[in-house]
Amino acid sequence: MSDATCLLGDCVRLLSQQPAGCAHLVFADPPFNIGYKYDRYDDRKPKAKYLAWADEWLAAAVRVLHPHGAFFLAIGDEYAAEYKVRLDALGLTMRNWIVWHYTFGPHQSRKFGRDHAHILYYVRDPECFTFNADAVRIESERQRSGDRRASPKGRVPGDVWSVPRLPGNARERTGHPCQMPEAILARIIAAASNPGELVIDPFAGSGTTLAVAKKLGRRALGCELSPDYHRAVGERLKGIA
Repeated sequence: MSDATCLLGDCVRLLSQQPAGCAHLVFADPPFNIGYKYDRYDDRKPKAKYLAWADEWLAAAVRVLHPHGAFFLAIGDEYAAEYKVRLDALGLTMRNWIVWHYTFGPHQSRKFGRDHAHILYYVRDPECFTFNADAVRIESERQRSGDRRASPKGRVPGDVWSVPRLPGNARERTGHPCQMPEAILARIIAAASNPGELVIDPFAGSGTTLAVAKKLGRRALGCELSPDYHRAVGERLKGIA
């Protein structure tokens, strides 16, 4: 069974209405608090206010995480450490600190440009969780070089993921200012969940998590504060069989 739904409203309130432990995977790409221009959200809050809000939505998201579930959080340099401290305090166990490396970063003239973001990978139970290694294997260096010792199955990706950001003319583009490439979500969803399981995204945004989950045969639930973004997500999901 594959179904994807995006709810309109504040994620803390909407997540409180869902059953505890219902999601086998939670993926969150929250506002980075660095001044992105969203239509219904101020992305330049005082640090203390932003982190107090982070405490609220993290608690709500972790409450819906299945006992054997996984939690992925995408975040920038400014607050990666603060989020790690909070996820540790909520009783989750870190599996990887992933660096998403891209070559299409913002240009700079007075410092080196930023060509990366962070993805923190946690699980509820460090002894019992889903990790579908064969679903995400890639070609190894030994395979590329023709080494006979190479496993024909390839290798599980490391913790640096080189995936380009989406340029303005990319076919995936929906018009949202902070759109994650489908390739990132495909790897996460394929590895950390199984067909028919529920994937939750507290910040649906462009709807990439929900779209990829639906394509991969998972159920998906997203929350979106903006009526315009919510409407666009609905249209995007309609186009997926």
